Amino acid sequence: MSNAGICVSRRQLIAGVGAAALCGGGCAMLSVSPRGAFREKERDVPLDEWADIIVAGGGPAGVAAAVSAARAGKKVRLFELQGCLGGVWTAGLLSYIFDFNKSEIGWEIIRRLDALGARRIDSGVTYDLDRNWTYEPEYMKFVCEEMCREAGVRTILQCPVVAAYRDASGRNIETIITESKSGRRAWRAKTFIDCTGDGDLAALAGCGFDYGYPGLDYGQPATMNALVAVDDGDAIAEYVSNDPAMWSRVTLPDGSTKSHHIYASHKLKMLLHEQGLDPSYGDPTLFRFHKNVFCFMANHEYRLRVDDAEAISDATMRSRREIVALASALEKLGGPWKGFRVIGTAEQIGHRDARRIHGRYTVTRNDIESGVTFDDVCTVSRFGIDIHGIDKKMNDDKAAGNSGGVKFRPFQIPLRSCIAKDADNLYMAGRNISGDFYAQASYRVTGSSVAIGEAVGKAAAGVFKPVAIVESPTLESCSDGRNS
Repeated sequence: MSNAGICVSRRQLIAGVGAAALCGGGCAMLSVSPRGAFREKERDVPLDEWADIIVAGGGPAGVAAAVSAARAGKKVRLFELQGCLGGVWTAGLLSYIFDFNKSEIGWEIIRRLDALGARRIDSGVTYDLDRNWTYEPEYMKFVCEEMCREAGVRTILQCPVVAAYRDASGRNIETIITESKSGRRAWRAKTFIDCTGDGDLAALAGCGFDYGYPGLDYGQPATMNALVAVDDGDAIAEYVSNDPAMWSRVTLPDGSTKSHHIYASHKLKMLLHEQGLDPSYGDPTLFRFHKNVFCFMANHEYRLRVDDAEAISDATMRSRREIVALASALEKLGGPWKGFRVIGTAEQIGHRDARRIHGRYTVTRNDIESGVTFDDVCTVSRFGIDIHGIDKKMNDDKAAGNSGGVKFRPFQIPLRSCIAKDADNLYMAGRNISGDFYAQASYRVTGSSVAIGEAVGKAAAGVFKPVAIVESPTLESCSDGRNS
């Protein structure tokens, strides 16, 4: 018997014998592993083979993919890490939606929220009313969950995918493993869709990916969103980015103009500076979605990767500390800020960057600038390149809306960029599809995620048809107004 590669110290050996003695023969002896590692005992876990399609991640893309596949007659399971569906919309308290009105499921979400009185269009908007708007997160949870329930999607919450195994060919994912209150379980399906946002399933399956700003191993900063309330929302209207419309123009004393969003966020930043505070996000923003309730976005966490759990935990708690400090300083001002309180913080910090899983096609800045068209187009991205400062220095110079030198024009996203290069039965939907850093800085917004998810769900169910792209005078960049 060869002992090559095994080195057991006298201390380890004695510890092992002692453990066996304590067991008294009634428990299995654990195998010895290298220092700093623990080898789990092999075991059988329950296996479920009911589903035709498994969707990992129940955010905007995952809900759209699951619902569209189920409505096409497929048996669909949906696994979600958080305790609700909606992802960054709900657990992340995003609250403001961009570039939304371009898919069937997107329009259905609009109608359902409107029926609940849970959507707010910026005052003063006179065209394209349903592209950009705010919503109430608790009602968004309800809408996402009802759509999945009605479609027959079998949803399991608080149940992340933790492992993926391939079949004998090595080209297909055969089985995934989840961990939940029910323990460790195995699931099989013919087709899998990675809607985790961060590309977790694809990474677990060994698929190749790119990450971060060109030449760096990190990318855009993450943000913790919060909900705040104040006694009189109208009293702070001049500090609110979407009241009136975000992109309406404000005339300054020198005769120049700025978008209302830039004007309002600058006033808010200067007010915080007067209190001796420098928010980590250079464009602190308030979005109103109810009379006296707002989304408060004032935080940046730099160099934060999606695959570093300890760093994410530290950043999450640090972000909450900053939000409370900023809100407390505003409340102490009294007057229009009387009663300005944090009433909720996000369960998850919001990542802008993600793994960009290698697909059958990679969307690049050249595609954006040249206006390439595709015969398998699943949506068009109309949101301008929006790069937030990747470090504090860049944030201080220009916090968001950086184009990276890319001349933006609306660009098509082909289905091929949503099919994994390294696994034949794996699709991606959301910001983890195959693109370069600049393309992702546009299609990362949730309006695109829903449209991509819907197309991918139909493709997985075998009913995909290329989307008809209708150009219109309003089909222009709609990021934060800096690129226009």
